[in-house]
Amino acid sequence: MSAIAAGRGVLGIELGSTRIKACLVDASDPTTVLAVGSHEWENALEDGVWTYAEDAIWSGLQAAYADLVTDVRRQGAELTDLAGIGVSAMMHGYLALDEDGTLLVPFRTWRNTSTGAAAAELTDLLGVNIPLRWSIAHLHQAILDDEAHLASLAKINTLAGWVHEKLTGRFALGVGDASGMFPIGTDGQYDRDRVAAYDAHAAAFLAGRSLTDLLPEVLPAGADAGALTAAGAALLDPTGTLRPGAVAAPAEGDAGTGMVATHAVSPRTGNVSAGTSIFAMVVLERPLERVHTEIDLVTTPAGDPVAMVHCNNGASELASFASLFARFAAASGQAMTTDAVYETLLREALTGAADAGGVLAYNLLSGEPIAGLAEGRPLVVRTPDADFSLANVMRAQVYGVFATLAIGMQTLAEEGVGLDAMFAHGGVFRTAGVAQRFLAGALDAPVTVGDTAAEGGAWGMAVLAAYASAKTGSDLSTYLTDHVFAGAASVTADPVPADVAGFADYLTRYRAGLAAEAAAVTALPLRGIRSSNEGTA
Repeated sequence: MSAIAAGRGVLGIELGSTRIKACLVDASDPTTVLAVGSHEWENALEDGVWTYAEDAIWSGLQAAYADLVTDVRRQGAELTDLAGIGVSAMMHGYLALDEDGTLLVPFRTWRNTSTGAAAAELTDLLGVNIPLRWSIAHLHQAILDDEAHLASLAKINTLAGWVHEKLTGRFALGVGDASGMFPIGTDGQYDRDRVAAYDAHAAAFLAGRSLTDLLPEVLPAGADAGALTAAGAALLDPTGTLRPGAVAAPAEGDAGTGMVATHAVSPRTGNVSAGTSIFAMVVLERPLERVHTEIDLVTTPAGDPVAMVHCNNGASELASFASLFARFAAASGQAMTTDAVYETLLREALTGAADAGGVLAYNLLSGEPIAGLAEGRPLVVRTPDADFSLANVMRAQVYGVFATLAIGMQTLAEEGVGLDAMFAHGGVFRTAGVAQRFLAGALDAPVTVGDTAAEGGAWGMAVLAAYASAKTGSDLSTYLTDHVFAGAASVTADPVPADVAGFADYLTRYRAGLAAEAAAVTALPLRGIRSSNEGTA
């Protein structure tokens, strides 16, 4: 633990949708994980808005760090200094702040789908797809709705950018996360022509300002993004043990850290990240020929163009089923750990029919733009002649995690986007050989899972912080190749022909069954909400 004692540890923090994770690595060898910590939290639906309370952000950040410190102390060391630090968080969304940095309205997360009018208007204006969850869509929807908080608005940020500013005093953001606020140009900055178009379009609101006056500075991976201040150290560690001075990496979104954690930052590589949401990132070698509303154009942390297929609903419904069966096991007197429950259910799914036996699972807890739904209702649907077995129900649940992703990936295939390697990470892949195999079948492409991504985005952010503190002068891809993944172990699953055909049949029925999902949204309002129009839409 001398690396910790000598201040050679580099800290990556990621504020994910269900957990805040902290990962400490050796600055000279980021593959060496020195300590980890975490804190569980959940979003809440408040007045029709998916959000996290402001107090929960800071208390959760402190709790995850304190848990990491506990891990350090168990190893006989004390964490007083850091060589580097970096913050990542769920991408997109809307944090509106006044001149003093006070939050004007509750944090509006990526999960909200209330920005349809603004997103459509901006897509037409800018000539590029503006997704519902992007910060500019939230801002413009607030303008269309004439929200009162706009009178005091001085700047907007993402969650990662806001936490970074609190820790360092710098109003700056990594280019990957910034690309979820407003389109990025070929120079790695906000697209100047599109900024000018928006400035003219929203001139009445901006009142002489430019949109860029409201947005954080854009920085590529490895750039100077400030340092941990005394106030920032006290915020992270209220005990006063942690000292300021750590080099800060540009804050990034969870998509960017997932790309780093899977070594998918070069053209013709891609990765799938499965958590509360699920998304695929494919690094492009040429621009797309057409505008696709199901494809986001973002960037890697180094600023290279990426096609992103983002689905709001990932593995949360699968987790609900696992919780249900865990309770059944406990009630029967055979309590099982969470990992054991997943292992049992996923192994059972392997024995199911290749098309899930006619069972369909819709994991839609919230709206899903790719499916054309402003709200979601989780459903398990079957015809009377379906083979309703545990194996098929669980296979359908895993297929359901990948279904809308596969719809978006078909669009990239039609564009002729080249892909040599697809990597995957996320908790659903921890049971070896199951979800990975099914994803390979869904995408009809080899899928690789590596040991280095075990700590996920927090580790990816720690790697970015190590890169920033090392100041090697090499580009990000070269740094990852030479210093991180040179000896990394991985397992690749090739698509099984029967799985490919079975998933294709499943997806055909899934698409047809979306009519039933839409009907459920209309017929089944959320509890306590009188009209479906008053839900998350």
